[in-house]
Amino acid sequence: MTRHRHLIQQVRTLGRYPSDAEAERALAAVLALLGSQLTGDERCDLAAALPERWRTVFASQIPLPRPVSAPAFVEAVADALGTSLAAARWDTSTVLAALSDLTGNDLTDRILHQLPHGWALLFGRADLTPTAA
Repeated sequence: MTRHRHLIQQVRTLGRYPSDAEAERALAAVLALLGSQLTGDERCDLAAALPERWRTVFASQIPLPRPVSAPAFVEAVADALGTSLAAARWDTSTVLAALSDLTGNDLTDRILHQLPHGWALLFGRADLTPTAA
């Protein structure tokens, strides 16, 4: 199975999408928006891990000066897909969890370090922040 096909199947399975087309739609929207959120080595390393078609979708976006909050990202996904916030949260979490599986814990940790507080939950991780003593 090609990396492209494997990623589609991963998104389809995690998201319980009835078709590859629905999985691809979610993947395209989330990757395009994620491309505007990341910079530096994390952006390059994620792009390198993606199959060519999805690398192009991700890398064609110009990064913003500062990444948006997790809720703002989900709102942007909802707008891009024309869905509710709940559906967009599902799509976002599905795609980000699949990307985390694809890239591994090290890169996911580095990506999360670059993003504002609140993004970890979208990657299917606990959002643990140390408290001040």
